[in-house]
Amino acid sequence: MSMFDLTEFFKLSAVLNYNLSAASLNRYNVLKYILAGKQLDPDENRDRESKALLMEVLGYLFSAYSHKRRRLGPMAVLHPLRAAALMTRAADEVDLDSILTVLLHDILEDVKSIDFEAQEWKEMEQRLFQLLEHMEPEQESQLIQRLKCLTRTPLESYYRYIGRMLESSSCFPDVVEAKLADRLDNTLDMRVDLEDSLVGIDSFQNIFQLLFVNNYPGYVPRSEHLPSTVMNGARRLYQLFKNAVLLSLIRQLAPASDRRCRKILFDAIAEASLREAQRTLMHLVGYHLKDHRAQRDLILDAMDYCYSGRSDLVTKPDGSRLLDGLFSTYFAPTQKKALNQQLDSLYQNKPLMIQTSIAFIVIFLGFLNDSHYFIRGISAEGIKAR
Repeated sequence: MSMFDLTEFFKLSAVLNYNLSAASLNRYNVLKYILAGKQLDPDENRDRESKALLMEVLGYLFSAYSHKRRRLGPMAVLHPLRAAALMTRAADEVDLDSILTVLLHDILEDVKSIDFEAQEWKEMEQRLFQLLEHMEPEQESQLIQRLKCLTRTPLESYYRYIGRMLESSSCFPDVVEAKLADRLDNTLDMRVDLEDSLVGIDSFQNIFQLLFVNNYPGYVPRSEHLPSTVMNGARRLYQLFKNAVLLSLIRQLAPASDRRCRKILFDAIAEASLREAQRTLMHLVGYHLKDHRAQRDLILDAMDYCYSGRSDLVTKPDGSRLLDGLFSTYFAPTQKKALNQQLDSLYQNKPLMIQTSIAFIVIFLGFLNDSHYFIRGISAEGIKAR
């Protein structure tokens, strides 16, 4: 599958969801689909033992996430299963430790006693301990260390969390791939649609016509505007910001690596983010700001801003350009309430959302075009205007 293709992602989700919804849950089918036919060990007996352990892990995850849903409604257990499937499809070879890491990467944050009755929680803990007992002591210890690397503590900012995770990657390089697979799934899992709204739409051709063709009729969406969802355009743009932070910090802090799986997942996040920015842009000009002159003025201003290099760094809000201070104003708050207020403000500012979408298109093309590219002003300490 194309790692960044939303239609393929819908298929991946549908197959897993179909098997999870069966009257008699077939863990083997789920595991087989996740592994995509790849062996965990060249030795047949060890491969069988590894798969048996993963079957038990899947049973634990189905129980652990039974009470939870994703933000848009689907079963929460789909997230670790899809992330594992994405990682195996990016890797030439897969191993037990990496699959365990990505399957269990969220349990220290997500699986809490408050979500279960006392007896149910006791049984859940016992199942987890039994799983760990099937592992060699060193393997168990390293798995726990990996999971701690991937768990954000309540007092950590996102920047510090990613910085700490990348520091640990010198010992456990596969945690970077696990985090990339996690973010790739989160990026693709921002829409519950019948099809990818970008299919058959060339956003770059539409922009070209808007700028150069004087009888261009404008972009007309194929369907009516859908009702608002839990995740609106501003919150999708915030997820793209988090991707820009992750990719920037990997470029700056991760030890040099020639791991092919990492590059594939890194590029897939950039591609998926690029496409999501295009979807948001076309949605805005198709439904919210339809005046061609206003669209053209916004695009030309954004072009001048991005080509000057200002989209490649964190800037201060100086009041002269819409995009100045974008990151430091709308995406920087670390407190949830303050962040939501800024995102609500961004959602009301459709001209800025159009320019933000364009800036993200430029940013993720920058990641794809230049292996040394990152956004200046982003560090493990946070973001600071340059």
